[in-house]
Amino acid sequence: MIAFYAPLKPPSHPVPSGDRAMARALMAALAPLGPVVVASELRTLDMAGDAGVQAGLIATARAEAARLVQVLPGDLRVWVTYHNYYKAPDLIGPAVCAARGIPYVQIESTRAKKRLSGAWAGFAAAAEAASDAAAVIFYLTRRDGETLERDRVAGQRLVWLPPFLPVSELPAASTLAAGAPMLAAGMMRSGDKLASYRMIAEALALLDGAWSLEIAGDGPARGEVAALLAPFGAGVRFLGQLDAAEMAAAYGRAGLFLWPGVNEAFGMVYLEAQAAGLPVVAQDRPGVREVLASPGVPVAAGAWGLAEAVAALGDPVRRATVGAAGREFVGARHLLGHATAVLAEGLA
Repeated sequence: MIAFYAPLKPPSHPVPSGDRAMARALMAALAPLGPVVVASELRTLDMAGDAGVQAGLIATARAEAARLVQVLPGDLRVWVTYHNYYKAPDLIGPAVCAARGIPYVQIESTRAKKRLSGAWAGFAAAAEAASDAAAVIFYLTRRDGETLERDRVAGQRLVWLPPFLPVSELPAASTLAAGAPMLAAGMMRSGDKLASYRMIAEALALLDGAWSLEIAGDGPARGEVAALLAPFGAGVRFLGQLDAAEMAAAYGRAGLFLWPGVNEAFGMVYLEAQAAGLPVVAQDRPGVREVLASPGVPVAAGAWGLAEAVAALGDPVRRATVGAAGREFVGARHLLGHATAVLAEGLA
């Protein structure tokens, strides 16, 4: 049996996000290796840097660890923690593993020694200690791998696990029909997501000719996003929050995927879009770059670069060529089977 834990956002959390989607995908990838149980749903997130909140969560986690040592099944073979970092450290797994004598493993861990002083000092120390305790750490981007290698403790193994979709086969491809709408997809909240929507609005203002855009997503900043895009009238259609089937349909009728990805670690939506054969227009960022197939499609230079890339993809031959390359790229190493194979080798 495999214990799975996500201290930032449990797989059962009601709010959709890339983090929740990745947690669920990891459980699906681990399932062929043995029964997977969610060890705990304790969320240790402290976004504000509040020492009192952190102290309370540490105490709660100590009690939770003691409980789990007693109640987790006797055939538990390994503990896997997804996304340990200084704002949401794993305060449970290392203690349970030490008491039960089982291996402790992490996936997508972030090292941040500069946070060992300041508002998150206690949590940062706990996150570092948890990373030090891991026998194996799977990393999703090469940039994370470089940091993990820098701070790796003796005997710890690092394994690259490319981000992946929780499916074994590619979905049906979009026809990329003439006049098909562009598609954007992202949570509507302040910060980086709102910055991406702002960049989309700036890029749309630079486009010539006829175009349309569908937007999948919702959230507390819906009003601000709507205001940003109001000047484009009926050219922009809000789809709201979509389930998996509705999202697949949106990819299927689109002609390209437009999402700047401001400060995205990598972005599951890019894999989903390419799996459907959509060319992608995004900022040129380290994590995003790793999940895009075609050099030259991710662009720099902000809104101007995005608008130029969209215009270039107006050519149907280029659009089809880029879309096919992305679909092949995802099929080769970003589906469930490849992820399970990497996890199996690393855990063995």
